[in-house]
Amino acid sequence: MSDNPIALIVLAAGQGSRMQSDLPKVVHRLGGVPLVGHALAAGRAVEPERVVVVAGHGADMVRKAVGKLDPEAAIALQEEQLGTGHAVLQALPLLDGFEGRVIVLYGDTPFIGEDTLLALSSHPADVVVLGFEAADPGRYGRLVVGPEGLERIVEYKDADAATRAIRLVNSGVLAADASLLRALLPQLGNDNAAGEYYLTDIPALARAEGRRVEVVTCDEAETLGINTREELAAAEAAFQSRARARALEDGVTLSDPATVWFALDTVIGRDAVIGQNVVFGPGVTVESGAEILPFCHLEGCHVSSGATVGPFARLRPGAELGGDVHVGNFVEIKNSVLDEGVKVGHLTYLGDAQIGAGTNIGAGTVTCNYDGVGKHKTLIGANAFIGSDTMLVAPVRVGDRAMTGSGSVITEDVPDDALALGRARQVTKPGLATRLMQALRQKKGQ
Repeated sequence: MSDNPIALIVLAAGQGSRMQSDLPKVVHRLGGVPLVGHALAAGRAVEPERVVVVAGHGADMVRKAVGKLDPEAAIALQEEQLGTGHAVLQALPLLDGFEGRVIVLYGDTPFIGEDTLLALSSHPADVVVLGFEAADPGRYGRLVVGPEGLERIVEYKDADAATRAIRLVNSGVLAADASLLRALLPQLGNDNAAGEYYLTDIPALARAEGRRVEVVTCDEAETLGINTREELAAAEAAFQSRARARALEDGVTLSDPATVWFALDTVIGRDAVIGQNVVFGPGVTVESGAEILPFCHLEGCHVSSGATVGPFARLRPGAELGGDVHVGNFVEIKNSVLDEGVKVGHLTYLGDAQIGAGTNIGAGTVTCNYDGVGKHKTLIGANAFIGSDTMLVAPVRVGDRAMTGSGSVITEDVPDDALALGRARQVTKPGLATRLMQALRQKKGQ
């Protein structure tokens, strides 16, 4: 890690017309989060002092996405999309006073690795271009390297046969000192077919001033850009494959790896067991020794060591499961804390609740947390017993060691150690069932 301060500029202004979408390309999801989130997460590896995201098409949607992913990131607006150099120029005012290395990333290139970014941030050259050896160089710009570093970037259409034979190509990612960018960006011209200002012209301008320009290389897979739905699907497959391999390497048991889907920030401890067809949305942490049984969906939740979830359970944002908690089949937990040893066996909804240690929640229990206007809290103490099919109408509190009778509707607080019954008294009419059926059959026969 270099002692030189780092700033990130993430270019996210393009429309991405080939996506055939009304959305900005960078808000399409990969690994459960918008594409731009991958660039932001990768960039944090170099501990940047400042982060600027350049938005353009659908700027409000990009701003909203970035605000959730990285609230400290600033947003620059590129009202007209006049090229990558022009986009970086829009970001510079938000870096006023910053002196250090600036790394320019792309919001639609999600796989740039930590080691690559560290190499870009610590390289002593004035300008560093990220290149890769392409299996099929195609129409990429070629990087012509000589004894004194990068000599020039030659676009395919301008290259002769010898230059086109070069397999070292330009990724578009670039790092340069902030003071140098401030000096060179205004010098960019737009004398090209598109009439745009290209960041790829910066190395030539730097060399003309006698500055050192070098190339850092990475694996081609890191440079995969997303331009179409097909490429997005391919990137998702690549992301999931890597996430599964990483989980297995970290000591997680995946019963059927190909059916488990991860998010960018999924964290699973060693010796956790993940069953088939489990989906992790953003914001999930599963501690060591926990087990997620098949066909579960988790998002924004924490599962402690020794807990078991599923099968067919859903943990929604705000669900916090303590040690040795059991959440069974067809149970949904939202914004609720379940303390150690709580058991919720099946067919239950717990929303906006706090459940004390050792409590048992019977089948069919529902915390009725929404009155049509606001959400309300249900508090259940330790070692309580909630009978099957109990409706807990929040706000309500059930005390320690208290019980509710099956089929009860609880609308008032239940003190510690009390039994609450909130159901109509049963009335039995001997022989009435037979008489009713006979009458119905007789009426049907008429």
